[in-house]
Amino acid sequence: MSKRFGIVVVLILGILSPLLVQSLRFDIQSGHTKCIAEDIKSNAMTVGKYSIVNPNEGHPLPESHKVTVRVTSTYGNNYHYGDNVQSGQYAFTAAEAGDYMACFYAIDHKPVTTITIDFEWKTGIAAKDWTNVAKKGQIDVMQLELKKLEDIVQSIHDEMFYLREREEEMQELNRATNSRMGWLSFLSLCICFSVAGLQLWHLKTFFERKKLL
Repeated sequence: MSKRFGIVVVLILGILSPLLVQSLRFDIQSGHTKCIAEDIKSNAMTVGKYSIVNPNEGHPLPESHKVTVRVTSTYGNNYHYGDNVQSGQYAFTAAEAGDYMACFYAIDHKPVTTITIDFEWKTGIAAKDWTNVAKKGQIDVMQLELKKLEDIVQSIHDEMFYLREREEEMQELNRATNSRMGWLSFLSLCICFSVAGLQLWHLKTFFERKKLL
């Protein structure tokens, strides 16, 4: 019981953590690339937005402060592309499960400059615009909170089934690996016995030619 409770707590924290994180800020130098991965389930909604932090507030961003952004799936499908931009956003529904990569390439510039980027990436229930949900449905605060809790419970349910599927895949992989290792061990023994037999036959024929036997 305590183990199941711990798993549920971990799932809840994992689902609620995107709701608590506001954004990610990182630095990248001219001519370099930085990639950020996000594990997304199939048919999950995801939204992201990014912008370059202005080093001189009150002044326009320098021309050197531009990046090329590409968001791709595990299988290399392109979901977003921004060429030499200073900010942007994307939203899509994942067609396949796996790690999605958001790669930022800072344009080459001499002398080398450091660019600071604000990046926010939300998936699942965190990607839902609850303000629009409340406006469209004309619901009060309590109903909105209940709707959020309902979606969280559904996400936990889907996550548990997803983890079960992954566990079954890993078990099948372990069984296949054990079977292959068994055949490999058997083949290795056969080769060892064959080599030993050939060595004995060679020594016997050698001694017989030398009339030592």
